[in-house]
Amino acid sequence: MNAAEADAFVHAVAKDWISAPLSEADKSLCRYAEKLTLSPSTMTPDDLNELRDVGFDDTAIHDATQVIGYFNYINRVADALGVDPEVFIPPWGK
Repeated sequence: MNAAEADAFVHAVAKDWISAPLSEADKSLCRYAEKLTLSPSTMTPDDLNELRDVGFDDTAIHDATQVIGYFNYINRVADALGVDPEVFIPPWGK
């Protein structure tokens, strides 16, 4: 994959991961991340089993959960404290 193809892929995932050309494992991970982010109290063992069914072991699931949880945490802290985006980082996609 060249740089232009990689960039197009990233944009497709960021725009709409559901219709992006992701593997079934990656789509399962995105579903997990979305649910953990938007409705964490509804998580069940079935969510973990879906990840296991597409090849993730418990270490990978743990690691993914830690990363997802950390990003949710740090975004909530930044939002709560009114942290402004860094001005030295250009808006993504421009």
